[in-house]
Amino acid sequence: IWNWQSRGCVSVLTGHNHYVMCAGFHPKDDLIVSASLDQTVRVWDISGLRKKTVRGAPQRAEDATNMVARMNADLFGGTDAVVKYVLEGHDRGVNWAAFHPTLPLVISGADDRQVKLWRMNETKAWEVDTMRGHTNNVSCAIFHPRHELIVSNSEDRSVRVWDISKRMGVQTFRREHDRFWVLAAHPSANLLAAGHDAGLLVFKLERERPAAAAHAGRLFYVKDRYLRMFEFATGRDAPVVSLRRAGQGQLSGLGGTPRGLSYNQFNPREANVLLQLDVDGGTYELVTFALDPSASQAAEPQDLRRGAGLAAAFVARNRFAVLDKNRQILIKNFQNEVTKKVAPPHPQTDSLFFAGVSGRVLLKTEDRVVLFEQQSRRVLGEVQVPRVKYVYWSPDGARVALVSKHAIVLADRDLGQLCSVAETVRVKSGAWDERRPLFIYSTSNHVKYLLPNGDTGILRTLEAPLYICQASHLQALCLDREGKTRALELDCTEALFKLALEAKQYGEVMRLVRHSRLCGRAVVGYLQDKGYPEVALHFVRDTAQRFDLALKCGDIESAIATAYELNADDAWRRLGREALRQGKLEVVEMAYQRCRDLERLSFLYLVAGRTEKLRKMQLIAQKKGDLMSRFHNALYLGDAQERVAVLEAAGQTALAYLTASTHGLQEDADRLRQLLEAAGQPVPAPAAPPVLLQPPTPILRQEDWPLCRVTQSTFADYMDGTAAEVQAEAAADPFNAGEAAGAAWDDDLDFDEDGGPGGAAAGAAAAGAAAAAAAA
Repeated sequence: IWNWQSRGCVSVLTGHNHYVMCAGFHPKDDLIVSASLDQTVRVWDISGLRKKTVRGAPQRAEDATNMVARMNADLFGGTDAVVKYVLEGHDRGVNWAAFHPTLPLVISGADDRQVKLWRMNETKAWEVDTMRGHTNNVSCAIFHPRHELIVSNSEDRSVRVWDISKRMGVQTFRREHDRFWVLAAHPSANLLAAGHDAGLLVFKLERERPAAAAHAGRLFYVKDRYLRMFEFATGRDAPVVSLRRAGQGQLSGLGGTPRGLSYNQFNPREANVLLQLDVDGGTYELVTFALDPSASQAAEPQDLRRGAGLAAAFVARNRFAVLDKNRQILIKNFQNEVTKKVAPPHPQTDSLFFAGVSGRVLLKTEDRVVLFEQQSRRVLGEVQVPRVKYVYWSPDGARVALVSKHAIVLADRDLGQLCSVAETVRVKSGAWDERRPLFIYSTSNHVKYLLPNGDTGILRTLEAPLYICQASHLQALCLDREGKTRALELDCTEALFKLALEAKQYGEVMRLVRHSRLCGRAVVGYLQDKGYPEVALHFVRDTAQRFDLALKCGDIESAIATAYELNADDAWRRLGREALRQGKLEVVEMAYQRCRDLERLSFLYLVAGRTEKLRKMQLIAQKKGDLMSRFHNALYLGDAQERVAVLEAAGQTALAYLTASTHGLQEDADRLRQLLEAAGQPVPAPAAPPVLLQPPTPILRQEDWPLCRVTQSTFADYMDGTAAEVQAEAAADPFNAGEAAGAAWDDDLDFDEDGGPGGAAAGAAAAGAAAAAAAA
């Protein structure tokens, strides 16, 4: 026995005369069990060791006798641990021994291929029973922490499960080539781990998913061998039918829990339930009972029919379909008599499901689901879905969700595929909203939603897996693995918003936008992808994001207001490009002025025919000493004399002479000729006949171009026709306040002679800043 913190040996228990193969502490008492190849199991009492090594607070006055006894024990050695029981009964070496978590029981496994169960009390221990079945040495044997079961493994390549009360095997797991050596049980989850030659295996003994079905505001589910009913409206939960049948053995022991439950929706007069079990390779039970909501105790079923089959589902008021082991569809009445036998359209059919309407059934193969009408034996539709596990129909029967291990496919009533979604973790359960085309499903750690258009999202996280039985946009009614009902509050605002947008219910869209906490880049990106950036503009508060959305939807007024708040050159350039696309020249002019893009501003004045402002641009370039800008503006204006002056100032005397000579400026030409001759440079000869480089004369001056108008969306049309209260609310919204900062620009150029913004631009800036402050 070691102190793992100090890494020191506390005590050595001697007594075995061969190798000790296993040792373990009791979960509560000061006991140790050990197994040895000397064919014995020993139980040790270590209470004396605890008193010696784990001491409490010192007493005020310790008895002298106790002190002397403790000192003698420390000096000469004391009885740290004593053998309480020696369990003899195995014929060969014992490999493993373990305590029961709560009962005074010990389990042991040995090389004699036997698993022995021992009971102990205060004075003695004795053998209770021996479980035989392994064909080689038993390596390990443990008690299951949650069920009255024993699990053992062996070198015969098998793991066996034994019922403690019956002392008989109930389940066996085998591997082909690997011997098993060790077992471990999870303390809280229903998991076991087994180590073998090739690695480690983690597995469950049985399914933890409760068999349940919801109908007409009631949930029917199986728990503790009772069929129970839970009423959603009142919260009343009571057993309705006892599933215990003396001498039958169903629903008892491991594997007796039903894996599926379906309620007969076609029969309003009485209650019929089909239970599907894995017993004997697949069986079903048809339970008929009177539905008495006032009953407080479970009654015996009025009728119970049983049969073999891979799957079963109701197809009419008094008929159900069974897929037998020969892959044939049997139509049976409620007396369990075969009324019709139909061959499925695909011989690989391995299961069938309820089809939503009478006379039809869903058939499942390895890679598809087929809608089959058994009366006419026709295939009405099929969809490619691999390995479907569960089928969920909407309340109106218009849509169906086909759920496999890691995927969901939504289809219409004729199996026309609507969308599909893949998950990285297992899909556990799902249910349709009672009134909306909204599918809510659960995975191992999330509750999510799925819309028929393929949009999906997370509603909430889960600490443990839950199985959804009924759902609405406000809450989901679930069952946990213990069979307890739970109500989960859900916030489906995002899903309802997407549904309303898809259905073009713009009133609902605006209500959700104004009164819900819809935010985040995901929603904004969704609106942009769907072509509704103007909707996002109503609730986005980030300035840069509002500016992007305003440009996206072509809202120049909102873009101007946010550009003043950003006050960045890149924002003004982007605003100028969008305004130019729409032909709003005043906005383009103001944007170029704010970012001081003089070249684009000059070209804008050229194409708009604003000659006076071009002359001012030329004056600004002259003040700044920018020869290139002076020459560009001179070209735009057709001012040949200015071009001659610019070329001469740039040292291009020959080009200046050609320009003056070509444009008939004789005085300048003679002067420049003399300069060339004095410098000894050749005098170029003008082309004959010369062609004058002059801009065309503008016809339309200083007007916006009515060429590219922004098409108003349907949503904007709705906003124009909303009710007075919505308009008043929109007027009170600071984000709807338009900015008219540049509506009254002056005809003069908005730059001073030094090239900075001035005049009307300064006034526009002040007005924009004031408007932005008011909006904020």
